[in-house]
Amino acid sequence: MNIISKIKAIKARDVIRAGLGIALVATAIQVTSKPSRPTDKPQAVAPLITVKPAVVAQSTVKPVAAPVESPFVVKRVLTIDGPFRHGDYKWDDKGVPAGPLVITVDLKAQTMSVFRGGYEIGAAVIVYGATDKESPVGTFPISEKDADHVSNLYDAPMPYMLRLTNDGVAIHGSDVQWGNATHGCIGVPTAFAKLLFQQAKLGDRVIITDGKMMDVSGATTTKA
Repeated sequence: MNIISKIKAIKARDVIRAGLGIALVATAIQVTSKPSRPTDKPQAVAPLITVKPAVVAQSTVKPVAAPVESPFVVKRVLTIDGPFRHGDYKWDDKGVPAGPLVITVDLKAQTMSVFRGGYEIGAAVIVYGATDKESPVGTFPISEKDADHVSNLYDAPMPYMLRLTNDGVAIHGSDVQWGNATHGCIGVPTAFAKLLFQQAKLGDRVIITDGKMMDVSGATTTKA
Protein backbone atom coordinates (compact mmCIF):
# COMPACT_ATOMS: atom_id res chain seq x y z
CA MET A 1 0.00 0.00 0.00
CA ASN A 2 1.51 3.36 -0.95
CA ILE A 3 1.46 6.52 1.15
CA ILE A 4 -1.33 8.12 -0.92
CA SER A 5 -3.76 5.27 -0.22
CA LYS A 6 -2.80 5.45 3.45
CA ILE A 7 -3.42 9.18 3.54
CA LYS A 8 -6.88 8.74 1.94
CA ALA A 9 -7.77 6.35 4.77
CA ILE A 10 -7.32 9.13 7.34
CA LYS A 11 -10.22 11.60 7.85
CA ALA A 12 -9.47 14.94 6.26
CA ARG A 13 -9.68 17.11 9.33
CA ASP A 14 -7.92 17.85 12.59
CA VAL A 15 -9.01 15.22 15.03
CA ILE A 16 -8.75 15.16 18.79
CA ARG A 17 -7.80 12.22 20.95
CA ALA A 18 -11.27 11.59 22.46
CA GLY A 19 -13.12 8.61 21.02
CA LEU A 20 -10.35 7.25 18.81
CA GLY A 21 -8.01 4.31 19.41
CA ILE A 22 -4.17 4.26 19.61
CA ALA A 23 -1.94 1.41 18.50
CA LEU A 24 -3.18 -2.08 19.32
CA VAL A 25 -1.03 -4.32 21.49
CA ALA A 26 -1.83 -7.72 20.01
CA THR A 27 0.18 -10.75 18.90
CA ALA A 28 0.38 -13.09 21.88
CA ILE A 29 -0.35 -10.29 24.37
CA GLN A 30 -3.49 -10.01 26.49
CA VAL A 31 -4.87 -6.53 25.75
CA THR A 32 -7.47 -4.70 27.74
CA SER A 33 -7.23 -1.05 26.67
CA LYS A 34 -5.55 1.85 24.78
CA PRO A 35 -6.88 4.60 22.54
CA SER A 36 -5.50 5.79 19.21
CA ARG A 37 -4.38 9.31 18.73
CA PRO A 38 -5.02 10.94 15.38
CA THR A 39 -3.04 13.49 13.44
CA ASP A 40 -3.61 16.67 11.54
CA LYS A 41 -5.36 17.38 8.26
CA PRO A 42 -3.87 15.44 5.32
CA GLN A 43 -3.06 16.89 1.94
CA ALA A 44 -3.20 15.02 -1.36
CA VAL A 45 0.50 15.31 -2.12
CA ALA A 46 3.19 12.73 -2.67
CA PRO A 47 5.62 12.35 0.25
CA LEU A 48 9.26 13.30 0.23
CA ILE A 49 11.62 10.59 1.39
CA THR A 50 13.72 12.36 3.96
CA VAL A 51 14.54 9.60 6.44
CA LYS A 52 16.53 6.62 5.25
CA PRO A 53 17.37 3.52 7.33
CA ALA A 54 20.66 1.71 7.44
CA VAL A 55 21.05 -1.70 5.86
CA VAL A 56 23.21 -3.86 8.09
CA ALA A 57 24.45 -7.35 7.38
CA GLN A 58 22.76 -9.90 9.59
CA SER A 59 26.06 -11.04 11.00
CA THR A 60 26.71 -7.61 12.52
CA VAL A 61 23.57 -7.56 14.65
CA LYS A 62 23.84 -9.11 18.06
CA PRO A 63 21.22 -11.81 18.68
CA VAL A 64 18.65 -10.96 21.31
CA ALA A 65 16.55 -13.53 23.13
CA ALA A 66 12.85 -13.38 22.33
CA PRO A 67 11.03 -11.23 24.87
CA VAL A 68 8.99 -12.99 27.51
CA GLU A 69 5.33 -12.57 26.64
CA SER A 70 3.23 -11.42 29.56
CA PRO A 71 -0.23 -9.91 29.98
CA PHE A 72 -0.27 -6.23 29.06
CA VAL A 73 -2.84 -4.11 30.84
CA VAL A 74 -3.07 -0.36 30.23
CA LYS A 75 -3.51 1.43 33.55
CA ARG A 76 -3.23 5.04 32.38
CA VAL A 77 -3.23 7.08 29.18
CA LEU A 78 -1.90 10.58 28.71
CA THR A 79 -4.23 13.52 28.17
CA ILE A 80 -3.60 15.29 24.87
CA ASP A 81 -5.16 18.74 24.61
CA GLY A 82 -6.18 19.81 21.13
CA PRO A 83 -5.12 18.37 17.76
CA PHE A 84 -2.01 16.17 17.77
CA ARG A 85 -0.07 17.25 14.69
CA HIS A 86 3.16 16.24 12.98
CA GLY A 87 6.09 17.25 15.17
CA ASP A 88 3.99 17.05 18.35
CA TYR A 89 4.78 14.78 21.27
CA LYS A 90 4.11 14.47 24.98
CA TRP A 91 6.20 12.86 27.72
CA ASP A 92 5.25 12.49 31.38
CA ASP A 93 6.78 9.75 33.51
CA LYS A 94 6.57 11.61 36.80
CA GLY A 95 5.56 9.23 39.57
CA VAL A 96 5.32 6.22 37.23
CA PRO A 97 6.78 3.10 38.88
CA ALA A 98 9.42 0.91 37.27
CA GLY A 99 8.13 -1.78 34.97
CA PRO A 100 8.50 -3.40 31.55
CA LEU A 101 8.52 -1.06 28.56
CA VAL A 102 6.12 -1.66 25.66
CA ILE A 103 6.05 0.59 22.59
CA THR A 104 3.01 0.60 20.29
CA VAL A 105 2.81 2.11 16.81
CA ASP A 106 -0.34 2.61 14.73
CA LEU A 107 0.61 3.37 11.13
CA LYS A 108 -2.91 4.43 10.17
CA ALA A 109 -3.24 6.87 13.08
CA GLN A 110 0.43 7.87 12.60
CA THR A 111 1.08 7.73 16.33
CA MET A 112 3.35 6.02 18.82
CA SER A 113 2.72 5.34 22.50
CA VAL A 114 5.27 4.31 25.13
CA PHE A 115 4.11 2.39 28.21
CA ARG A 116 6.06 1.60 31.38
CA GLY A 117 4.41 -0.96 33.58
CA GLY A 118 1.10 -0.30 31.82
CA TYR A 119 1.27 3.49 32.26
CA GLU A 120 1.54 5.58 29.11
CA ILE A 121 4.54 7.86 29.61
CA GLY A 122 5.02 9.10 26.06
CA ALA A 123 3.12 9.72 22.84
CA ALA A 124 4.20 11.19 19.51
CA VAL A 125 3.13 11.70 15.92
CA ILE A 126 5.33 9.68 13.57
CA VAL A 127 6.45 9.38 9.96
CA TYR A 128 6.72 5.89 8.52
CA GLY A 129 7.65 3.82 5.49
CA ALA A 130 6.20 4.40 2.04
CA THR A 131 6.97 3.99 -1.67
CA ASP A 132 9.81 1.50 -2.07
CA LYS A 133 9.73 0.11 1.47
CA GLU A 134 6.73 0.09 3.80
CA SER A 135 7.05 -0.21 7.56
CA PRO A 136 6.47 -3.80 8.69
CA VAL A 137 3.57 -4.87 10.91
CA GLY A 138 4.13 -7.22 13.84
CA THR A 139 5.94 -7.52 17.16
CA PHE A 140 9.66 -6.79 17.22
CA PRO A 141 12.24 -6.84 20.04
CA ILE A 142 14.74 -4.00 20.17
CA SER A 143 17.97 -5.64 19.01
CA GLU A 144 20.43 -2.72 19.03
CA LYS A 145 20.78 0.81 20.44
CA ASP A 146 23.02 3.53 19.01
CA ALA A 147 22.62 7.18 20.02
CA ASP A 148 24.84 8.47 17.18
CA HIS A 149 24.00 6.02 14.41
CA VAL A 150 24.61 6.93 10.76
CA SER A 151 23.11 4.93 7.88
CA ASN A 152 25.87 2.94 6.19
CA LEU A 153 23.82 2.89 2.98
CA TYR A 154 22.69 6.51 2.66
CA ASP A 155 25.21 8.21 4.96
CA ALA A 156 22.23 9.78 6.77
CA PRO A 157 22.05 10.41 10.54
CA MET A 158 19.65 8.24 12.55
CA PRO A 159 19.90 9.76 16.06
CA TYR A 160 18.89 7.66 19.06
CA MET A 161 18.40 4.60 16.88
CA LEU A 162 16.53 1.55 18.24
CA ARG A 163 16.89 -1.30 15.73
CA LEU A 164 13.88 -3.54 15.09
CA THR A 165 14.91 -5.72 12.12
CA ASN A 166 18.13 -6.99 10.56
CA ASP A 167 17.41 -5.25 7.25
CA GLY A 168 17.56 -1.75 8.71
CA VAL A 169 14.11 -0.92 10.12
CA ALA A 170 14.45 1.12 13.30
CA ILE A 171 12.91 3.81 15.47
CA HIS A 172 14.95 7.02 15.41
CA GLY A 173 14.84 10.80 15.55
CA SER A 174 13.50 12.42 12.37
CA ASP A 175 12.16 15.62 10.88
CA VAL A 176 8.50 14.79 11.46
CA GLN A 177 6.55 16.90 8.99
CA TRP A 178 3.46 16.27 6.88
CA GLY A 179 4.46 14.79 3.51
CA ASN A 180 7.68 13.21 4.76
CA ALA A 181 8.14 9.45 4.80
CA THR A 182 10.85 6.87 5.42
CA HIS A 183 12.18 3.72 3.78
CA GLY A 184 10.58 1.56 6.48
CA CYS A 185 11.75 3.17 9.71
CA ILE A 186 9.52 4.76 12.34
CA GLY A 187 10.57 8.41 12.61
CA VAL A 188 9.76 10.42 15.74
CA PRO A 189 10.73 13.95 16.86
CA THR A 190 14.39 13.86 17.89
CA ALA A 191 13.72 15.21 21.40
CA PHE A 192 11.17 12.43 21.91
CA ALA A 193 13.60 9.87 20.47
CA LYS A 194 16.17 10.88 23.10
CA LEU A 195 13.67 10.38 25.94
CA LEU A 196 12.66 7.00 24.53
CA PHE A 197 16.29 5.95 24.04
CA GLN A 198 16.98 6.60 27.73
CA GLN A 199 14.11 4.30 28.75
CA ALA A 200 14.38 1.48 26.21
CA LYS A 201 16.40 -1.69 26.72
CA LEU A 202 17.44 -4.49 24.40
CA GLY A 203 14.59 -6.98 24.10
CA ASP A 204 11.80 -4.47 24.84
CA ARG A 205 8.77 -5.07 22.64
CA VAL A 206 7.64 -2.80 19.81
CA ILE A 207 4.20 -3.67 18.41
CA ILE A 208 3.34 -2.14 15.02
CA THR A 209 -0.21 -2.32 13.66
CA ASP A 210 -2.12 -0.63 10.87
CA GLY A 211 -5.36 0.77 12.25
CA LYS A 212 -6.40 -1.73 14.91
CA MET A 213 -7.88 -0.26 18.08
CA MET A 214 -8.46 -1.22 21.68
CA ASP A 215 -11.08 -0.60 24.33
CA VAL A 216 -9.90 2.03 26.83
CA SER A 217 -12.82 1.96 29.22
CA GLY A 218 -10.68 0.62 32.05
CA ALA A 219 -7.80 3.09 31.75
CA THR A 220 -7.45 6.30 33.74
CA THR A 221 -6.10 9.52 32.24
CA THR A 222 -3.57 12.05 33.43
CA LYS A 223 -4.97 15.22 34.96
CA ALA A 224 -5.05 18.24 32.68
